[in-house]
Amino acid sequence: MFSKAMRSYEAGIKATATGRELEAAALFKAARLLESCRDAWAAPDHAAKLDEALRYNQRLWTIFQVELQRPDHDLPNELRLNLLRLSAFVDRRTFDLISEPAPEKLDALIGINRNIASGLSAIAA
Repeated sequence: MFSKAMRSYEAGIKATATGRELEAAALFKAARLLESCRDAWAAPDHAAKLDEALRYNQRLWTIFQVELQRPDHDLPNELRLNLLRLSAFVDRRTFDLISEPAPEKLDALIGINRNIASGLSAIAA
């Protein structure tokens, strides 16, 4: 029931949100997925949930990487470079989690996503 309500809420956000708000919502969703994996690590289906969460997060950060590399992107160059470096860390941590899964390794990705999403939410407001 909660997931159905969440999908409805997310659909409403998409209809009225700005680009920054959409980015923040996607990052918050990625953080929730990763956090859910970490918190239910002992569950029998944790490997499948981890795979789903990592794939979602990786796709999201790949989109950010492509956007940040556009020559006409509106962010200052220094900020773009810092975000690209951060995305490289996300890639490395993701590949590390794929090869050697451990719940505590998710904390960095969760924190990054929540912090960036909070910043985007503040900008959008």
